[in-house]
Amino acid sequence: MTIYGNLDFVDKQYKPKKTDVLLNYIVTPIKGTTIERAAEYIAGESSIGTWTKIQTMNPTIAKTLKPHVYSIKKNGEVKIAYPEHLFEPGNMPGILSSIAGNIYGMKELAKLRLEDIRFTDTILKSFKGPQFGIEGIRKITKVKNRPLLGTIVKPKVGLTSEQHADVAWQAWTGGLDVVKDDENLTSMSFNRFKKRAKLTFAARDRAERVTNEIKIYLCNVTAETEEMKRRAKLVKKLGGEYIMIDILTVGWAAVQTMRDWCQKHKMAIHAHRAMHGALTRDKRHGIDMFAIAKISRLIGVDQLHIGTANIGKMEGAPDEVLAIERMVEKQEVFADEFHHVLHQKWGKIKPVLAVASGGLSPLSIPKIVRLMGTDIVMQFGGGCHGHPDGTFAGAKAIRQAWEATEKGISLSQYAKDHQELARALMKWGKAKRRVEQPKKKIKKKAKKVKKKVKKKRR
Repeated sequence: MTIYGNLDFVDKQYKPKKTDVLLNYIVTPIKGTTIERAAEYIAGESSIGTWTKIQTMNPTIAKTLKPHVYSIKKNGEVKIAYPEHLFEPGNMPGILSSIAGNIYGMKELAKLRLEDIRFTDTILKSFKGPQFGIEGIRKITKVKNRPLLGTIVKPKVGLTSEQHADVAWQAWTGGLDVVKDDENLTSMSFNRFKKRAKLTFAARDRAERVTNEIKIYLCNVTAETEEMKRRAKLVKKLGGEYIMIDILTVGWAAVQTMRDWCQKHKMAIHAHRAMHGALTRDKRHGIDMFAIAKISRLIGVDQLHIGTANIGKMEGAPDEVLAIERMVEKQEVFADEFHHVLHQKWGKIKPVLAVASGGLSPLSIPKIVRLMGTDIVMQFGGGCHGHPDGTFAGAKAIRQAWEATEKGISLSQYAKDHQELARALMKWGKAKRRVEQPKKKIKKKAKKVKKKVKKKRR
């Protein structure tokens, strides 16, 4: 079959080499086009081929740079081995321009989905990976053997800088470790970045003094690249250990730039996956979240939103989310036919701390722990601020739900002696015993801790 530049790319007898970058696609050809023909077009267009025979092709190019389609299945799964010399090491935009570029616009394809990528050792070594990884994050936060518990300030946008800082204060003093900006909170007229950062970090410092715990503020610096650097510099000046970036909307080049910047300033990256649904939602088209997570780990984010295994409001089947978590945490991932996963050894690339966020409440904690373990960040938005008695009580209920889970006690049993959890159960589930707590009393208690003696941040 010589249909794409007079080159045969389909070779089911080919055995991939260690120096091959392997790609796993799900291919849906248009009516009248076979999967084999579509695979030829994908391999050619993403590498050295073109639509017609050309005079500038020579045997040396074809021999050294030609990719091979080595597996085609009836369900549309196509695996292609690309010689690593086709790609520039350390250049993720360049790599994706080949394997996820023009091929998506080809007329012969009705749909195309990039499922997974196996990177070679040469390419792995050309990227930095996470600066801190799971172990480093635990050193920063001083939280060991349990999940990091956090919240996203709600509403998503609309609060002033002062209101934002006050909500953060309530959450931290209620017992949460982390407060995060929402993905679309940047620097609006009603809540400017600089003012919000200063007020919220000041609230963070006060919360640390009264709780004697490390508190983390994930400040969203998402913007044009140079502006991100300026915002990150302010975060560092204010004592921040992290920056938060919407990695897909800023683009992979910007993520690589900020990874280098963070290396110099010893700051971690919390990666939000806003916009991923545009790429991942259609199971036959786009790019699988598994591949996006793998790229994110390679470039070097320290924390990454991966979903809630269908427990919360976000789409994502449990087996898919758990496969992603396994991939970002482990040093070797083995081939798994069901998830279209390719074997990958990570070498010296550190693991990423997974983030479960979206529609969680205190009631979600036992199931999240059973499914996803304790090396995870749990983020509660409405599940904290939607508590009948407000954010402070919501934060306490979350911490209490973790305590019950850690001790192996049911939430309903633990709620008998923990009023905030009891109230959460009444709103989001069923409690065996009704425990009332006046809203005013809880708010008063939250404000009272502000008067405690100040101590220096560790």
